Amino acid sequence: MIPEAREVHLSRKDRKVLEACCRSPVTLQRDLKRARIVLLAADGRSTRSIAKEVGVQPRIVSLWRHRYADHGLEGLQDKPRPGKQPIYTKTTDKRILKLLDKPPPQGFARWTGPLLAEALGDVDVQYVWRFLRSHKIDLVARKSWCESNDPNFTAKAADVVGLYVAPPAKAIVLCVDEKPSIQALERAQGYLKLPNGRALTGQSHDYKRHGTTTLLAALEVATGKIIATHSKRRRRVEFLDFMNSVTATFPNRKLHVILDNLNTHKKNEDWLKAHPNVQFHFTPTSASWLNQVEVWFSILQGQSLSGTSFTSLKQLQEHIDAYVNAYNDRAEPFVWTKKKVRQRRFKGRRITQL
Repeated sequence: MIPEAREVHLSRKDRKVLEACCRSPVTLQRDLKRARIVLLAADGRSTRSIAKEVGVQPRIVSLWRHRYADHGLEGLQDKPRPGKQPIYTKTTDKRILKLLDKPPPQGFARWTGPLLAEALGDVDVQYVWRFLRSHKIDLVARKSWCESNDPNFTAKAADVVGLYVAPPAKAIVLCVDEKPSIQALERAQGYLKLPNGRALTGQSHDYKRHGTTTLLAALEVATGKIIATHSKRRRRVEFLDFMNSVTATFPNRKLHVILDNLNTHKKNEDWLKAHPNVQFHFTPTSASWLNQVEVWFSILQGQSLSGTSFTSLKQLQEHIDAYVNAYNDRAEPFVWTKKKVRQRRFKGRRITQL
């Protein structure tokens, strides 16, 4: 049964709003029908005739006549509909964060999604994963850091960086270090054809050792070129022999050599007295990253050593020498981009002993 039709009285202001709504090409169909219903009702049309013209049920016309008569234009808006109550709330999120602050269950190295859901008891594992993703919490990734406790960090860092940014005139700045125990591993390599027709390239897990070599390298900061040699051991004797060859490469030139705090690099006063043109500069304790040759070692590992196979120690050494020659042909100096180097403590850090 259709309720008794309500009289609709439009003010001039409301009529202009509804007529503009009907003329606008961007008006939603639902809003357009509601505006037409009210305008026709204000003209004295019956509910059934309005329903036939607009193309809706009579009860719909009756609804919007009553809504406008009671609430005006605001009555033509949809009322907020109560949705389903969320299962998980901010309290659940706080419980997950609080649990992450606690150590994982005994025997486990870290928390996982299923472990968190099991510990919470009433939270689905899929919600745990969604929450972790929304907060950009990665349970697998691990950050590492090396904090220098050198009381003279600032002075030493400024000394090294100063040589990079503003090297002394008519002097050579070199970064020297060793990459010890590079293994000559022989691995089966090639292509593996799968039953589905795909071909994979790679290497086997089995390998044969053919000895190790220690690479001593000096990077010339101004050009980026490398001077390198091989040694069986990593002792003071081998280091000073390498430095003798380096000084012979730059005769009658002032050399500033940047080194880390390895014991073989220090207490070489007798050698330095015999070579007055050479001055050693040491990076701060636990800050060998300031030595640019460390960057080159990572380039060597990624471009030359990873994924290769060697049948002898000599083959490994020749392979490295060939890479050094190729690298020097296109060598460019590293560009120092960091504006400030300073010792800064981690504030409020928490280091948990497990």
